[in-house]
Amino acid sequence: MARILIFDGAPAQSQRVIASHGGPSNSEMFERALSLHASALEFLALNVADGEGLPKGIALADFDGVVITGSPLSVYKTRPEVTRQIELARDAFESGVPMYGSCWGLQLMTATLGGVVRLNPEGRELGVARNIAPNEAGAGHFLFSGKPKAFDALCSHQDDVATLPPDAIALASNGMSAVQAAEIRRGTSHFVGVQYHPEHTLATTAAIIEARQERLVAEGFAKSSESLRSLIAHLRILESDPGRRDIAWLLGIDKQVLDPRQRTAELGNWLRARVLPRRAQRAAAA
Repeated sequence: MARILIFDGAPAQSQRVIASHGGPSNSEMFERALSLHASALEFLALNVADGEGLPKGIALADFDGVVITGSPLSVYKTRPEVTRQIELARDAFESGVPMYGSCWGLQLMTATLGGVVRLNPEGRELGVARNIAPNEAGAGHFLFSGKPKAFDALCSHQDDVATLPPDAIALASNGMSAVQAAEIRRGTSHFVGVQYHPEHTLATTAAIIEARQERLVAEGFAKSSESLRSLIAHLRILESDPGRRDIAWLLGIDKQVLDPRQRTAELGNWLRARVLPRRAQRAAAA
């Protein structure tokens, strides 16, 4: 059984806010998404943002993969919730355990390993990230196996990667971010991350929008909170009934977002390319 460490970068309080609007927790999203692609998985979730560490007697080397979740934090703001994550992220990378990160996960590893993260000058990207296109390096990369030449994905971020660290390559971009996916390799250490959220569900997106209505109105995403209610309702209907072609057409959402296996394909590809081979090697050496 492959062991996955879920490195949760979001303070519990921020997740409780999203939960109060019907959204799942970070660990729930990753467990469900990864389990779509492999059955023999064991998970340990740590809220690193709130200071939770590995239990006594368990080491990073005991895992076959580490996933770093999303977070509302900004890595360029020095505070304990950030610095403690940088320390564990560096240890995890140096351990050689395969790593994957969504959104904050990509930003955290970028800053940890010498790159630069900024407030995105293009503004917030929320709901659906449009027309994400793998570049030449990404087109042949395992992360995008089975993905089309350009695709949409669920997202929520206002920061992005300005400069990648040494030994990193960009794998995809779109009109909002030049780095929508990247890979970092150093010796036996390996990380892949995306700026969007394959693990998110439509219910997650609805909860985020509902929780941040006032902020979104202030940023010009809507004229009023009332005008967001239809969007939130449509997202929740599609979550329960993805066959509602009328709503999918209205929102411009296709199977890359609606189909759970296609939406989470990057996670399945990472499992097959990096995590399961490590598990097999560890089992053979035992």
